[in-house]
Amino acid sequence: MFFLKRQQQYDVCIVGSGAGGGMAAKQLTEAGAEVILLEAGRMWDNATDSAMFRWAYESPRRGASTPERNFGEFHAGLGGWSLPGEPYTRAPGDSFDWFRVRQLGGRTNHWGRISLRYGPDDFTARSRDGLGDDWPIGYDDIAPYYDILDRMVGIHGTNEGLRNAPDGFFQPPPKPRCYELLIKDACDELGVTCIPARRSVLTQPLNGRPACHYCGQCGRGCSIHANFSSTNVLIPPAMNTGRLRLVTDAMVREVTIDRNGLAGGVIYIDKKTGREEIVRARIVVLAASACESARLLLNSTSSLFPDGLANSSGTVGKYLTDSTGSDVAGFIPKLMDGVPHNEDGAGGMHIYTPWWLDNSTLDFPRGYHIEPWGGRGMPSYGFMGGIHRYPTGGGYGKSLKDDYRRYYGATVGFSGRGEMIPNEDSYCEIDPSTVDQWGIPVLRFHFKWSEHEYNQVKHMQETFRAIIAEMGGEVFSPMPTRESGYGILTGGRIIHEVGVTRMGNSTATSVLNSNCQAHDVKNLFVADGGPFVSQSDKNPTWTILALAMRTSEFIAAERNGGNL
Repeated sequence: MFFLKRQQQYDVCIVGSGAGGGMAAKQLTEAGAEVILLEAGRMWDNATDSAMFRWAYESPRRGASTPERNFGEFHAGLGGWSLPGEPYTRAPGDSFDWFRVRQLGGRTNHWGRISLRYGPDDFTARSRDGLGDDWPIGYDDIAPYYDILDRMVGIHGTNEGLRNAPDGFFQPPPKPRCYELLIKDACDELGVTCIPARRSVLTQPLNGRPACHYCGQCGRGCSIHANFSSTNVLIPPAMNTGRLRLVTDAMVREVTIDRNGLAGGVIYIDKKTGREEIVRARIVVLAASACESARLLLNSTSSLFPDGLANSSGTVGKYLTDSTGSDVAGFIPKLMDGVPHNEDGAGGMHIYTPWWLDNSTLDFPRGYHIEPWGGRGMPSYGFMGGIHRYPTGGGYGKSLKDDYRRYYGATVGFSGRGEMIPNEDSYCEIDPSTVDQWGIPVLRFHFKWSEHEYNQVKHMQETFRAIIAEMGGEVFSPMPTRESGYGILTGGRIIHEVGVTRMGNSTATSVLNSNCQAHDVKNLFVADGGPFVSQSDKNPTWTILALAMRTSEFIAAERNGGNL
């Protein structure tokens, strides 16, 4: 057991500065708490660090990926599936790729800003199909926080009256691009729901932030703050309170325990000096990302918690899920020889397909949504990748350039993002023999897709190909087989991992209660994707933000009432 020496004590210590950590910092400092926020990565300011206006040819690699930036040299995601000095391992025969970011704001700097509310059915999945578990909260419990979030952050979309894709408070959506209009027509013919996308990119000014000017470089970080990131929207107001101390390059090793069995703070390694530092706090909020927070709990062992902090249930690290994913691209002759024009738009897709079918008529229990892509956006490295698969004269010089002009913009693609059923074979644990460069034990992953996910992805593939055919197009890749998993992506590749510190009413089967408060340690909270009981087919960030807001409200009330 680690007992703390006398030193400055903060009201709250938050680990992680992404969606959950940034929201907790904003809400708690504005509620009057003295907060220290620890971030394992370096400082990042989109106003000065973004490369959104730089040309690909300004890079020696023409914008290609680097070990530090897996999505491109100018990308705002400082991290990847493999970080030097920070390994993780996989159980023999299992595959899982863990994406980590090391910068202020975390993944919010580079995510796709697809901002979807979970619907009523997403909280009661077990009651509907008998699989997994229901959440201890329902849609009505979180809807007020979604409402505040819509107005605080800004999101475009339309109210459609779809029961499990709830409406919100939307700014006007950007108009569909040419290829998206064709997709919409094809979907209408096939009976596939297709509506304006819901993304946290401003189309109207909000709270001093200007509207998007359609440069299409959201992944590089928005220097004008028109799209959402923790660094753009949450950290600045927290800093403005004068009650936030921000520490970057702080690799947290463990949560400490005081003599009463409560969280006393954290120990972290200063990555610049290599020194071990101690933070004392009355309340600890873990928001380091789902698996990183689970790692901290599992590494925080003591005589009171020999199996890891807040792990009396044995479920820390268990029930790991990621979104299912599969992709198909097709060549659309109607889009050949297009008139040159700019289709950058508001970053990513301007339309999308929420789940539209009844699972009782299908051979899998949960749904997926569809994200289309294509068009004539600003060329960057690799924009014509794979053109050899399409009709082309090839060659070099003028003939090659002419072919590029003919076929550029004539490719469309579809990506599916679906719900995985939590299973006991998918979890993370501490590797008994591997540590990172700071001597901190690392995670070992176990991961399995079930037949539910394979059947779902097969349906994705069939749907994407049907839409392309309806557009008069052709897919040049064959329909994948069961042996290939129907093209399902490796677990972790969608970067939607959640679970592992799930909430629940039972102390025997969950880590947290309905307020994301640890059952075992009343002054310990989790505010990332870890508390999720199930995945849904929606991207998780909007729900992480809403849950973090709700949890912060609870912490503030308990603190003001003298209970924490």
